[in-house]
Amino acid sequence: MFTLAMVHDTLGAGLLGACLLAALFVAPATARAQHWTLYNAMLTEHVAPAEREGVSFNAVDYAAWASDPRYPQVLAQVESFPLATLQTTADKVAFYSNVYNLYAIRMVIEHLPLESIRDAGSLFSPVWKKPVGMLGGRMVTLDEIEHQILRPLGEARIHFAIVCASLSCPDLRREAFTAAQLDAQLEDQTRRFLENASKGLRVEGSQVQVSQIFDWFEEDFDSAGGVEVFVRRYRELPSQVRLRAAIPYDWNLNAQ
Repeated sequence: MFTLAMVHDTLGAGLLGACLLAALFVAPATARAQHWTLYNAMLTEHVAPAEREGVSFNAVDYAAWASDPRYPQVLAQVESFPLATLQTTADKVAFYSNVYNLYAIRMVIEHLPLESIRDAGSLFSPVWKKPVGMLGGRMVTLDEIEHQILRPLGEARIHFAIVCASLSCPDLRREAFTAAQLDAQLEDQTRRFLENASKGLRVEGSQVQVSQIFDWFEEDFDSAGGVEVFVRRYRELPSQVRLRAAIPYDWNLNAQ
């Protein structure tokens, strides 16, 4: 006889199975979409537009960041994140761009007071090659995140997303990058940088000066047709133009 107890057991087993099946599909997606809630809140509170030495930039309140009780929590989230769940290029670009920016801030905080992030290193031990934090159970450097992880992904716009804690760097975005919004966020970052005459692009007749970023990473723009073709996607330029990566790069700290 099919009793009420049997119905209960059958439904229970069915619900349990459905929950387990759902978990198999939802858990990886949830893990990939790193929870950046605390990081977002810190960016909103401790980063603000500013101008110094003729450069417009988003300034970081490093003292407030360092004393914020959410800061160690954000670091712990990053350091324990399951990297294997980053399955798509968008997942990886968003995650590692956030990590680079967070760890650049960490490098500054751990070496305050300083005038430039480069002061945290030396001629024989550049700051970019100094250990800065754990990822996937091992220590990494800013250089490794940028050159060994991000650049090989083939997304040239990462150069306007990652911020080396300096005035002439692209502005630190006041929200975390996410895979779902990544294309729009990178487009916005690139456009904002190239509209910033104090560090991104200046037009003087047929002479166009651009950031030295386009010189240092020129080959990364080859897939977009080269630097000039890339820049013309975001700015109207004279038909006959000579691009020069000649805007002086200000390495002073992007601090409030």
